Amino acid sequence: MNQSVTTLFTTIALLWISLSKPALAQTPRPKMLFADTTHRKPGFSKDPHVVWFRNRYLLYYSVPLYKDSAGAEHWGIGIAESTNLTNWQKVGEIVPTTAYEQKGLCAPGALIRDGAVHLFYQTYGNGRNDAICHAVSKDGIHFDRNPTNPIFHPAISDWSCGRAIDAEVILFKNQYFLYFATRDPAFKIQQLGVAVAPANTNFNRSDWHQQAIDGPILKPELPWEGECIEGASVIERNGALYMFYAGAYNNWPQQIGVARSQDGLHWERVSNAPFLKNGQPGSWNSSESGHPHIFTDPKGKTYLFFQGNNDNGKSWYLSNIPVSWTAAGPALQN
Repeated sequence: MNQSVTTLFTTIALLWISLSKPALAQTPRPKMLFADTTHRKPGFSKDPHVVWFRNRYLLYYSVPLYKDSAGAEHWGIGIAESTNLTNWQKVGEIVPTTAYEQKGLCAPGALIRDGAVHLFYQTYGNGRNDAICHAVSKDGIHFDRNPTNPIFHPAISDWSCGRAIDAEVILFKNQYFLYFATRDPAFKIQQLGVAVAPANTNFNRSDWHQQAIDGPILKPELPWEGECIEGASVIERNGALYMFYAGAYNNWPQQIGVARSQDGLHWERVSNAPFLKNGQPGSWNSSESGHPHIFTDPKGKTYLFFQGNNDNGKSWYLSNIPVSWTAAGPALQN
């Protein structure tokens, strides 16, 4: 057999093999795909939180600022704005300015009250000593720190090492509920707790009182949740609270679940399956769909913001997907 015939047979064989393989299911590129490229290429943004403020949307997110000489990552909070929830332009950063923030800050959560943005965030890089802080802004860009920072961390107990991260604050039944993630004393299992403050609070440290102190309000129990539940984002619908939470540590893969509560303290999962899964191989979020933020726009439409990547954390992108509501709870819209 001469070389040209051999080449022909080889080409046909390779073509047949490629056609015989099942095609990888692709997740269509979402309308919104945002990543901050200021500090790291191709882009790196995590932990999204969105508010509508002064006739535009503001997106707060975690961004790595730099690595120190020992290789430790130092984080800050990026700020981007949009008029359509799809196209975002970076407009600012919140960087460490105090001694308690020296090693970093991240994981923003925000609410609007009295014409100002109240931002809740965590210190970063302090292990068991990371805690929740508060700052306020009249323009959504420049923030004044609460003089009582850090405003909250849980009591050390048989289920919590005293650490608090991933703050989410919501007004419900005339109280502010502060949801947080904490580690167990072995620093292995991540789970959720809650504290409350009165409706007229100034969010100072003395106003927060931990609830459900005998154990976590939600802990990893399902196979897909691994050893971690974190990143709670809570919304009220028809007198009940719905919590969108991240199950499993980053790139495990992390996926998003939903739980429901009538009192803000006792929670039951809406389903044992993830509400939003990681993408199929080849898709932009094949490594995870994680750290949710549930957001309702001024017209009443609901969007689920989340982070994802397809390279096990070398990059991170933020996206959103519309959510509808039924008698059974939330449903994804394609």
